[in-house]
Amino acid sequence: MKRTILLMLVVLLGGNASLLCAQTETSFLPSAADARCKQWVDSVYSGLNLQEKVGQLIVTTFPAKADKKKKKQIRDLVRKYKIGGLLFAEGTPEEQAILTNVAQKNSKVPVLITFDGEWGLSMRLKGTPYFPKNAALGCIEDNSLIYEYGREVAREFRELGVHVNFAPDADVNTNPLNPVIHVRSFGEDAKKVAEKVVAYSRGLESGGVLSVSKHFPGHGDTDVDSHKGLPVLYYNRERLDSVELYPFKEMIHAGLGGVMVGHLQVPALEPDNITPSSLSKKIVTGLLKDEMGFRGLVFTDALDMKGVSSVPRLTTKALLAGNDMVLVQYNTENAVEEVLEAVKEGLLPESEVEAKCRKILTYKYLLGLRQPRPQLQVSGMSYRINTDEAQALVTKLRQSAVTVLGNHFGILPLTPVGDAPIAVLSVGEGKDSIFINEMKKLSPVPMDHFRLTKEMTADARGELARKLADYRRIVVSVSGSDAGVVAFDDFLANLSLPAPIVYAFFTSYRGMQPLEPALSKASAVVLGHSSETDIQQYVAGVIFAKVPAQGKLSMSIGKLYRAGEGSVIVPGMKPGNIIPEDLGMKSYELHRIDEIVKAGLAAKAYPGCQVLVLKDGQPVYDKCFGTHSDKDTTAVRPTDMFDLASLTKTTATLLAVMKLYDEGKLRLTDKASQYLPFLRNTNKKNITIRDLLLHESGLPPYIRFYLEAIDPNSVQGPYAQSWVDKWHRTQVSEHSYYCSDFKFKKGLVSAKESSVYTLHVADDMWLNKSFKNTILQKIARCDVDGKRYVYSDLGFILLQQVVEAVAKLPMDLYVAKEFYAPMGLQRTMYLPLLRYSKQEIMPTAANDFLRRQDLCGYVHDEAAACMGGISGNAGLFSTATEVAKVYQMLLNGGELNGKRYLSEATCQLFTTETSAISRRGLGFDKPYLSDLRNSPCAPSATAAVYGHTGFTGTCTWVDPENRTVYVFLSNRLCPNVWNTKLGEMNIRTNIQEAIYKSLK
Repeated sequence: MKRTILLMLVVLLGGNASLLCAQTETSFLPSAADARCKQWVDSVYSGLNLQEKVGQLIVTTFPAKADKKKKKQIRDLVRKYKIGGLLFAEGTPEEQAILTNVAQKNSKVPVLITFDGEWGLSMRLKGTPYFPKNAALGCIEDNSLIYEYGREVAREFRELGVHVNFAPDADVNTNPLNPVIHVRSFGEDAKKVAEKVVAYSRGLESGGVLSVSKHFPGHGDTDVDSHKGLPVLYYNRERLDSVELYPFKEMIHAGLGGVMVGHLQVPALEPDNITPSSLSKKIVTGLLKDEMGFRGLVFTDALDMKGVSSVPRLTTKALLAGNDMVLVQYNTENAVEEVLEAVKEGLLPESEVEAKCRKILTYKYLLGLRQPRPQLQVSGMSYRINTDEAQALVTKLRQSAVTVLGNHFGILPLTPVGDAPIAVLSVGEGKDSIFINEMKKLSPVPMDHFRLTKEMTADARGELARKLADYRRIVVSVSGSDAGVVAFDDFLANLSLPAPIVYAFFTSYRGMQPLEPALSKASAVVLGHSSETDIQQYVAGVIFAKVPAQGKLSMSIGKLYRAGEGSVIVPGMKPGNIIPEDLGMKSYELHRIDEIVKAGLAAKAYPGCQVLVLKDGQPVYDKCFGTHSDKDTTAVRPTDMFDLASLTKTTATLLAVMKLYDEGKLRLTDKASQYLPFLRNTNKKNITIRDLLLHESGLPPYIRFYLEAIDPNSVQGPYAQSWVDKWHRTQVSEHSYYCSDFKFKKGLVSAKESSVYTLHVADDMWLNKSFKNTILQKIARCDVDGKRYVYSDLGFILLQQVVEAVAKLPMDLYVAKEFYAPMGLQRTMYLPLLRYSKQEIMPTAANDFLRRQDLCGYVHDEAAACMGGISGNAGLFSTATEVAKVYQMLLNGGELNGKRYLSEATCQLFTTETSAISRRGLGFDKPYLSDLRNSPCAPSATAAVYGHTGFTGTCTWVDPENRTVYVFLSNRLCPNVWNTKLGEMNIRTNIQEAIYKSLK
């Protein structure tokens, strides 16, 4: 049967690890030791009277002051009341050892020595190893270190004769305003808290010390200190199970030995709204023991705490609730007398006292107290506790907890700009001289030190800000008390500097909370958790990537940094290539693009995207987000190709028109019919190239050419309708369904390519080459609506025909020859499947209504598809990197990397001219300054901006005044073509606005 973990159990079994497993409802004692354990318990129990049995249920708190008076008090306690346990507080290891010897020597029954050491002996005793607090340990990824920590604490405790540690704190600290738990918790993530609770407890128990997880059923999301009042948890059972109770479930499942019940009001568990959890039989016995199956020792939290201290017959009620041992302060006599009175009155059955007493004696046996009790060696106690190995572990834990947040644009390792000095600003009342000296030692350039104090006047602070504005790299060191940093929040929040700022915190995570507004402007934050000498040196090393940092934040800092965040620093790593501040941009504003994009991912506005920003031709922001699709979890890569949709118009067709214009082969006043005979005898014979570029030809926005390919006799009812039936099952918009089982006209579609079927529209789907002429004839015969602005795909289909007629080359070959190939663009092309696999192309849509299959590598636009994938309005595929090169060439006035593609005059004309009746330019789209709500651009975009958007979720915008190029590529139509969240959330324009804010 499965049994409780305890070291002495292992010793008794000769180290048989197979018994280290979870509890069941049966006894945790091994069969081989049952008889000996029972015999010892019986022999001790038989010698106790009722008062002495009651005394075994009491843990008395006692100060570790080894004077005559305290020694006498200890002797009296153990002789008269036979108390079951002692909890020492304050003092030194030597004094506690002396009092422990007194207690054990004078006690008829061995005394269980307990300790409240959440971060080891140093929590209560002076001159002992100072381990990090749990909030720092929660940042450590390697839980084997937490286990090792538990083992070391157990060694120190056993050296001092301690058998029980009232630790770890198993509370999940989800309330940032929690006044009493905060740094005592391993974090706010229940799963990670549970992992560390189990790891630490196993370390303790493998070292022979009973672990006691607290404060059941969970004190993490409270705003009242139970030392001062009774906190309330208002959550329902489902929430309690998933958060507060989760670490306790896991420690029980792991077979760990002790639980402390906190003083909490939990209406979902104890509906009377009066009884605290520590006094509730429903919670201690019903939930913890019966429902959750805990069979270890159950302790109350201290009964002198304000949360329960005013309750009458407190000790009795705690025992009736199911607690095995109660923690009393200095009123042991009153507690014992109260319980005896309760037994005499029949309120507390004597059988209950017997069961608890026997259970406690059993644990004393398991913890080694059955053996003769040799006196602790007092001399050299501190030396034996403070070993070199202990200090090495302390250092290792501290260093492993160091956490780097942000590191936007690779600011770390900190690299100076040329020979320009680095500024370090010390903030707070703490001492950071070790850090300053280490920074000076590691910095490759001079380092200037400044200090901000509470006493500085407004004028002095203003002068300090002006001095800092002269530096290109700035580090802010924050030390002192967590609360003390509040005095500097305004200064730091209002600090507006042209340099990236790196913060180093020598406080707990709580020191960061008041500075959240300031930290929102930080490029990186290094959280050291404390200010010990070794940590100050280590943090300096992290800043210059001389030493590693792998911590992950255990507690969120507002909405700025979420629990689980942390950037890895590897010794010798390279810094980011471009720091935005070096180009006049603010990193913290530019980094907010991350939030915008991730919000879109969370809302499923798109499966994946690429975002690229160039400033002065250099990539200041270049990131990929998400995955290929909801089914294909391949992460988006910089080389993945997207369907550009209408971005094709300006990235291919317009380039071709500009090239022909540049060469004098085409004029804006030329009529399209001059080059396209099929227009000459139509109402479109006078449409000019300028008309087509400005979308002022009068052509309709689109024509459903694909209907010409569908056999109307195969369609049941209308081709499209607003409800689903057995013939209309393909959804194409929120309220539109297309016919699902239509047939194509005979002779138009083939599953194989041939000399007749040359237009490749999808897998195993080739369209008759004659259909391209069908499209052009439909355009020739369509109505026109005067020369007014109507955005039209048809105009760019005609422009493609003009280009091909003048250039004597197909569009795809012409733009590749004139632009893409000489520019070194390998992934900007029509028909990408001719060269690349689908694994390198982003899926575009699922179950396309026309082709009745998922689309990947085939253009989504139906008109372009029916043109064989090469069209003037759509069909181009590319990456953000390569698209940006095309527009950087235009921004450069037609030149890129020393080669000229277009004249500066041509670029100037096409990128600046704007229609007199619309926002449109010559092929380019532009901001709608008179109607910002309907503008394709951000509110801050000026009239000089030009670019285009694409239906598949793409855009490119060039700002010649700020010398920026912004590219956003996504596959928002995957899997659902009716997904409109990209536009509804204004993601593309919000990103563009973030770019402008970074420039201000």
